[in-house]
Amino acid sequence: MSKVLLALTTVALLGLSGCADLYVNKPAAKAEPAKTAISAEAQAALTAAQADVKAAKAQNALWTTADAALKAAEEAAAKGDSATVLKQAKLASDHVKKGMAQLNYPMLKVGD
Repeated sequence: MSKVLLALTTVALLGLSGCADLYVNKPAAKAEPAKTAISAEAQAALTAAQADVKAAKAQNALWTTADAALKAAEEAAAKGDSATVLKQAKLASDHVKKGMAQLNYPMLKVGD
């Protein structure tokens, strides 16, 4: 009986010791890298593109290419890439203007 009790106690202690380190060796939270600032011109273009996209969404005239370009510009801004922000923000604004102009096209009538 004492051998069985000793075996059960040993198994229980080994089982508990395996669970003890579950959260002890957890890696520390990673510090966010400092955001790199973009140029004032790029920031202005990004702000204008965001406003244009918001206006196009309100009128259901937003092209998917304009939305994708805005997202690319925002990602580039987070990385601090001013040249890409300018390029993508201008592309987004251009596609928004074309989408808004498309609202003025006559309705297509199919058939008689």
